Amino acid sequence: MTITKNIEDYLKAIYAVGNQHGTNKVGTNELAEYLNLSPASVSNMLKKMREKKLVTYQKYSKLELTELGNELAINLVRKHRLWETFLYQHMNFTWDEVHEVAHQLEHVKSAKLVEELDKFLGHPKKDPHGDVIPNAKGIFIAQPKQLLSTIKAGESCKLISVKDSSAAFLKYVTQIGLALSSEIQVKEIREFDESMLIAFDQKEENISRRFADHIFVNKL
Repeated sequence: MTITKNIEDYLKAIYAVGNQHGTNKVGTNELAEYLNLSPASVSNMLKKMREKKLVTYQKYSKLELTELGNELAINLVRKHRLWETFLYQHMNFTWDEVHEVAHQLEHVKSAKLVEELDKFLGHPKKDPHGDVIPNAKGIFIAQPKQLLSTIKAGESCKLISVKDSSAAFLKYVTQIGLALSSEIQVKEIREFDESMLIAFDQKEENISRRFADHIFVNKL
């Protein structure tokens, strides 16, 4: 069965949207918005994927990855996160630069290359953004986490990963001085717009609710 790059992008997108909402079922409009495509284009691709038994899909109902589709999606996630780790650790890429290049490299088909890459990196458990890397069998243990926006005033937490891995967002995180493992104290939450005053590394920073909705933390 031929799996094109375009189909692989859809598989990973369906998996990502499902993870964002904590469900296996994904709406067509949700997927179209995530991919920045029209619902009609997405529906046409889903029909092709259904023929290949990668998704269960009926018009006007939510879609779901089949066992095969889920397996392929997790493998793509594994490759992407391994390549991000390699680029970050060995090729002088910053964490805001690795995503686009890793997206190109994840489509390499060689299973041996991926396993040798994993071995070379020492079988890493997390990528540069703090996301868990599935093992060779596609198994991974999801780490407990919550959004920074759920932390109350006076509480402290540690940054463990980011929800948005776009270059623009990661550059902003870096500019204000936050990084993985940064310990953050929520000093104040403004009632008007739910913006926050946070303290970390002996400095204070005002952040928006939107920003806090894209940072994953563990409460200390």
